[in-house]
Amino acid sequence: MITRKKISLITMLMLGLLVQACGGMAPAGSVYEYQPSSTDYGPTYGGLNPVNGEPYHDVFFENYGVNPLIDTEDDNLSTFALDVDTGSYTITRRYLRDGNLPPDDAIRVEEFVNFFDMKYPLPQQEAFSIHLDGGVTPFVQNEHYQVIRIGIQGYDIPDEERKDASLTFVIDVSGSMDMENRLGAVKEALTSLVESLRPTDQVGIVVYGSNAKKILDPTPVSDSQTILDAIRRLEPGGSTNAEEGLQMGYKLASQAFLTGGINRVILCSDGVANVGNTGPDKILESIREYASQGIQLTTVGFGMGNYNDVLMEQLADDGDGFYAYVDTPQEAERLFVDDLTGTLQAIAMDAKVQVEFNPEVVSRFRLIGFENRALEDDEFRDDTVDAGEIGAGHSVTALYEVKVIENGQGEIATVFMRWQDPDTHEVIEISRSIDTSAIAARFEESSPSFKLAVMVAEFAEILRGSYWAKQFNLNDLVGQLDSQSWPQFDDEEVLEFENLVREAARLSGQ
Repeated sequence: MITRKKISLITMLMLGLLVQACGGMAPAGSVYEYQPSSTDYGPTYGGLNPVNGEPYHDVFFENYGVNPLIDTEDDNLSTFALDVDTGSYTITRRYLRDGNLPPDDAIRVEEFVNFFDMKYPLPQQEAFSIHLDGGVTPFVQNEHYQVIRIGIQGYDIPDEERKDASLTFVIDVSGSMDMENRLGAVKEALTSLVESLRPTDQVGIVVYGSNAKKILDPTPVSDSQTILDAIRRLEPGGSTNAEEGLQMGYKLASQAFLTGGINRVILCSDGVANVGNTGPDKILESIREYASQGIQLTTVGFGMGNYNDVLMEQLADDGDGFYAYVDTPQEAERLFVDDLTGTLQAIAMDAKVQVEFNPEVVSRFRLIGFENRALEDDEFRDDTVDAGEIGAGHSVTALYEVKVIENGQGEIATVFMRWQDPDTHEVIEISRSIDTSAIAARFEESSPSFKLAVMVAEFAEILRGSYWAKQFNLNDLVGQLDSQSWPQFDDEEVLEFENLVREAARLSGQ
């Protein structure tokens, strides 16, 4: 199990009671059935009326802290599970588009950076390749610090070559899914997904409100009309028994298991659970056996206000899957159409990284982000430890701030990656080293993708109020962005990022 802070059921209940005392809605963990008023509704992906001066009704995030600088003479190893989640970035985009700054706890730096395709070359022989570079940046403690970047790139699989898929949709149809027409957004997203599948794939559907119900037995996509009709008939109502919904969903997925194929449960919800067990550990405790049999979980969040990011993110972590948040129809298309094979087919299980710094060259280091993905150093080669899943064609980027000893030359660090092949169950380990000669002396001399990764990470660091970003503000970042060009990137994606930084600067007055 990944070492990280866990939010307990008791904590969730206490948070909810506090919200009730302040006049908010019933919290996750209560048995109260929320009935939205007509003033709660907005456009499909739009906002809600503020409550008690807050942008949205009850939202749950978790503060995982900020990694410290570590002296290499005390510990020269850094170990973490790889993560391809992107939910934190799209949640922040939702906040800013609605004209609100996100809460500090909503920010996970690695999910900002990993939203962007850094255009690493695909591996030629191994399943993964490691790309290393670094440089001086404007956003470090002083001139003695640099940033090194670790890029992990997985091999790609053409859509026509991916395995057949058995997908079980577990869909939240509780009363809270009526807010903002969330269920309507789920229907649109799943319709796009079904229309992108092959005739040889199959889909089953379980819904849950106060209770769970199977509404579609596993059905081949060659009969797509039956699947789409079942999706279109969904109507919201009732409380939220996520535990029962997932139990029934996993049972259906087990019955429809495709040997040698993709077996995945896709949970679509606002993350609220107020009937039955409501915390991620308790919910997964009863279904962990299914996960160990090779049924992976993807959690997809919808809506804001009465939204539980903690539950959705931790369910995905524990369910051998990943977490995404859909804030626009375009994001649904990106997830379920443009990147369909990467979303469905895993190429690595329990993927993790260990970085061994050379104390003769590096005196201090800090991993930027990945706070809730930290592993103990001796867990790196313990293959019973749960780590991260990586999909076909996906990449992961990690950044370290390092202090190089004055006049230090030579090897900075060796990066080890270890994972289990999901088909053969073989455990594979690769490594690569980075030398001081790979560090750019000036930020302007760095590659465009390195500069983008650094700026995206700094945006997240400032938004979450990181101690290490106290000497910088969003206008500093805007100034840096104004001087850059991005020839190798999707103009729309990077332009959107620049606009989000400017909007955050405007809202914060920085």
